[in-house]
Amino acid sequence: MKKQTLEPIPVVIPTVVLQVSADGTVDATIDGHPLPAPEQEGAWRRSSLPQIVDQASAERTIPVRIEVHEVDGTVFTDIVRARPARQPAPTVQNDPEPGTRRGRRALPPRVPHLVEVSGDGFVPGEDVALAVIVAHTDATGTGDARALLDLDTLPDGPTHEAILFGRISGTLAVRRLP
Repeated sequence: MKKQTLEPIPVVIPTVVLQVSADGTVDATIDGHPLPAPEQEGAWRRSSLPQIVDQASAERTIPVRIEVHEVDGTVFTDIVRARPARQPAPTVQNDPEPGTRRGRRALPPRVPHLVEVSGDGFVPGEDVALAVIVAHTDATGTGDARALLDLDTLPDGPTHEAILFGRISGTLAVRRLP
């Protein structure tokens, strides 16, 4: 009997290429196919990057490779990872009998306790980290950045500060949390 060898299956990540024009508009493609802007937008702009990534990654359910080709010829690349799958809502057991489905009800969803952290002086469109690294955001076309932080997800402790860090510019914005 001849041993069958299996061909490896290549791992494929969709590639989003963004070509930035001098007027700030952006031409977007996914794996070489045009990605048109929504009709109400008219054209993609630098500030559309999060919307483009969400659309290309099926609302962040799959990872995508991003290439940004600037007017001056520089190219920035990054891989946007998929968000972890959501876990089912926890339930409370009202029936003391183990193994029964009777009497189960879902707990009410937790309401987040959000605070905005903002700063300026970032390079337009750059990746901005929020430290303790719990999230990332992008700078707008004017170089501003903002992020929403759920205070209930932070550990209790002596520090009540957040930092926005521009990964290209090195800009730091330290903000005290309420």
